[in-house]
Amino acid sequence: MLTVKKDTIVEDYHGTKVSDPYRWLEDPNSTETVEWSNWMGEQCKDYFSHINSRNTDRKRLEELWNFPKYFVPKKIKDKLYIQKNDGLQNQAVLFLKDGDDEKVVLDPNKLSEDGTVAMTNYAFSKDGRYLAYATSTHGSDWQEIRLLDLSTGKNLEDHIQHVKFTSITWAPDSTGFFYSRFPEPGSVAPEDESNYNKVFFHKIGDKQTSDQLIHEQPEDKELMFSSFISDDDKYLCLYVFLGTATENQFYLRPINSDEPFTRLLDKSDAEYQYVTNTDTTFYFKTDLNTPNGKIISIDLHNPDPSNWKDIIPEPSDVIDFVVALNNKLVIGLLHDAHHQLKVYNLDGTFSNDVALPILGSLTDISRSKEDNEIYFGLTSFLSPTVVYNYNLDSKKLTVFAESDIPFDISDYETNQIFYTSKDGTKVPMFLTHKKGLALNGENPVILYGYGGFNINMTPAFNPAILRWLEKGGIYAVANLRGGTEYGEEWHRAGMLENKQNVFDDFISAGEWLIENKYTRKEKLSIMGGSNGGLLVAACMVQRPDLYGAVICRVPVIDMLRYHKFTIGRYWVPEYGSADNPEQFPFLYKYSPLHNIEEGVKYPPVLIATAESDDRVVPAHAKKFAATLMEKANKESTVVLRLEAKAGHGLGKPTSKLIEEWVDFYAFLDKELQ
Repeated sequence: MLTVKKDTIVEDYHGTKVSDPYRWLEDPNSTETVEWSNWMGEQCKDYFSHINSRNTDRKRLEELWNFPKYFVPKKIKDKLYIQKNDGLQNQAVLFLKDGDDEKVVLDPNKLSEDGTVAMTNYAFSKDGRYLAYATSTHGSDWQEIRLLDLSTGKNLEDHIQHVKFTSITWAPDSTGFFYSRFPEPGSVAPEDESNYNKVFFHKIGDKQTSDQLIHEQPEDKELMFSSFISDDDKYLCLYVFLGTATENQFYLRPINSDEPFTRLLDKSDAEYQYVTNTDTTFYFKTDLNTPNGKIISIDLHNPDPSNWKDIIPEPSDVIDFVVALNNKLVIGLLHDAHHQLKVYNLDGTFSNDVALPILGSLTDISRSKEDNEIYFGLTSFLSPTVVYNYNLDSKKLTVFAESDIPFDISDYETNQIFYTSKDGTKVPMFLTHKKGLALNGENPVILYGYGGFNINMTPAFNPAILRWLEKGGIYAVANLRGGTEYGEEWHRAGMLENKQNVFDDFISAGEWLIENKYTRKEKLSIMGGSNGGLLVAACMVQRPDLYGAVICRVPVIDMLRYHKFTIGRYWVPEYGSADNPEQFPFLYKYSPLHNIEEGVKYPPVLIATAESDDRVVPAHAKKFAATLMEKANKESTVVLRLEAKAGHGLGKPTSKLIEEWVDFYAFLDKELQ
């Protein structure tokens, strides 16, 4: 048994003394942390070594995963490019598709032996000759951009570093591209390595050191910039963000100008998403005073808000996205957490509905102006992504690519129910299970949630869930406040001082499942990752009596110090900061790390994190595990799963995904009674 070190650190937060005995675990490279992590790894290995179902689950998961997976294609200069994973490949491959013929353009599986280098973004030059692509190693948010000459199939020497969360924006003349990057490590203080974002232009053939600085705002070091070119190729545009706040600014200038950017929208008073422009009339989707969103136009010559025009007023459902195509607007609406598709004319008049074949989610959308058509993906809990082509002239919807999965979905169904949360709010939840399910309280359940950052939990396909369904399980997804299922008001009802609403929504979902005989508490498991990891940790601490098992993935746990690590400060608009005396009390009240009580028997918990996670650092998970092991009733089961060569989830190879789910199911098989 390892003797676990405890610090005597006590910090004063606005008059409240808070101890932090496991702060030493924040240093991943210290001798103590490495020794403790290795010890926890051995405990984890020992825990799983005694569970006999793992080999059977692994074999079945490999079978269920082994089908072609298609992504939404892009049409460039009459050439169609599509990503496809043939089944068990670690990473999807980019192909040039010509009829039934497919030619490999870029195979990320060849970038590493173990599949842990992923292509995370790509963009074609306007003339179709070059491909700029970004890669991530071991799931890191940090990426590198390289150039491929499509005429020769060879990589150029161009190499861009120190980028993350960047767009790749090709200049209209295809001589290079715009991107944003952070300071070179070592050139600024460590805490500023994710500050001082700048926009550069890279000319093909140049060294990165020669790239032209396009824009910076060192006086506002926390701002981030994302570039794009207007539809008419006349303007270079910038989205300006502060962390993950939904509100943004919008700058622009003529494409060939060296003048400062015009700060068209600089109040950060709402979300503004560029839709298209006709000369100096710019169209935006915004939620300014309209939580469900609307489409407005702004004349650059008369930009005062008093001159703005409403093109499409706020609908009863949420405007999730808008795509402009040849004087048409294709609009995706969220109706009770699933998508509907409608077409409008640019003047705001309604044209037609696009009838979707299933109740599901649109995964992505691309457009071809020349053909006046769009491609989009549609998925559900029981259907992998089917790629459709829709022609706006003929109004014809056709299947472009679909998969045959090794599973008979006809025996299963998804239903949507609405339950009541603690304060009376109606919350939707999707339930997927075998048809004819007996409501006898004996069904094992995975209840999944997220509830934050304006992210919606619409129906999504995961091959791993098929295994749970055929084991007789129920997969439940609750559409909690904090997401965007019902617009910005729904989001705001689950952020900052309202965050407890999210936990109440999730707790109420579990209670509803028990009250309605879908399950009982001993068979109810909860799962969430990242902000969803915070969700399940908080609910576990607040209601340890309600759950039979908890799977807590890459979680945010220490709500008093989260903003001090990597990009944690980006989340302050969502969570608040303990440095703020008005925000500290509500953070401290629900912070999972600080609400673990002495002697309480908590439900079995599997805390899964990755050593290379540079978004939510593994210190969160480690401090949570250490505190639970110290304080919880000694009969409580705490398993910490530390994964090597993996990050927050970005580009995780198929082999690692399968192994992860093998362990999740082994844990549930053992712990759900």
